[in-house]
Amino acid sequence: MTDSDQNNLAAVHMYASGRVQGVGFRYFVTRRATELGITGFVRNTSDGRVEVRAEGPKSDLETLEQAVQSGPHLGSVTEIDVRWMDPTGNYVEFRATA
Repeated sequence: MTDSDQNNLAAVHMYASGRVQGVGFRYFVTRRATELGITGFVRNTSDGRVEVRAEGPKSDLETLEQAVQSGPHLGSVTEIDVRWMDPTGNYVEFRATA
């Protein structure tokens, strides 16, 4: 991470709706976030959505947001709720949780 990346750290909280559970969505998001060096988590919610909380350089988070919007091959995102916030620094890696 460059100095300019560290100065441009952000956090994003997303909820993706559509065909997002049972299609490898969490694996897809975890793989992409790990490639980008982003920390945080992805998990299924009880209402059928997928929740993503991620922290890192804003440009990388924007790339992740685009990936979440596209979803995996078998998935179909019909709506995405995105909220930007200040990073907490609470994450050391990106993980899929239950």
